[in-house]
Amino acid sequence: MPQVIRTVLFDLDGTLADTAPDLAWALNQVLQEQGREPLPYEQIRPVVSHGGIALIKLGFAIDPQAPEFQPLRERLLAIYRANIARETRLFDGMPELLKALEARGINWGVVTNKPAWLTEPLLAALDLTPRCATTISGDTLPQRKPHPAPMLLACEQAGSQAAQCLYLGDAERDVQAGRAAGMTTLVAGFGYLGTEDHPEGWGADGIIDHPLQLLDHLG
Repeated sequence: MPQVIRTVLFDLDGTLADTAPDLAWALNQVLQEQGREPLPYEQIRPVVSHGGIALIKLGFAIDPQAPEFQPLRERLLAIYRANIARETRLFDGMPELLKALEARGINWGVVTNKPAWLTEPLLAALDLTPRCATTISGDTLPQRKPHPAPMLLACEQAGSQAAQCLYLGDAERDVQAGRAAGMTTLVAGFGYLGTEDHPEGWGADGIIDHPLQLLDHLG
């Protein structure tokens, strides 16, 4: 590793916070409103990192171009926003990791494709807002991950060079964005990986199965 890490950046859903219970609940509310059977949580969990479009595709098996798709997605997000921290918690070990980073003088932040109108209230509900050195949402810039621009803006706001930053995420686009920006990248093996995901082939610098294992990669 060329430089010691000064900033750690996290994806939000499936990496920093376990948001799947609330997103699954919101999707099942929409399904039931439409007279459909709810889906099992285990079927919804791997899709959560891919956002509302992927959840509606899963629940209703319709194309995003279908006229009913966008109203269903908007309904899903409205229900989710009203219940944004019903069951959402930081992953086990994540509170201890954040404290350990802060104790070492390493700042941290969030880079997510979740829109700001959902990101900001969620971080506030988890009492994380004052502690984040930077929060980049999916609509902060015209580009989103896997584009490196959100990552580079996060580095700038956190006061670190990209080579001094480590990014932890649970999707291939997270690794692609971090690598393109010149960061160290790790895969959150505890996140929302599906059976079709093969993170060992994404080109990350490592895969961790527990948040505290990140401390081994700080250089």
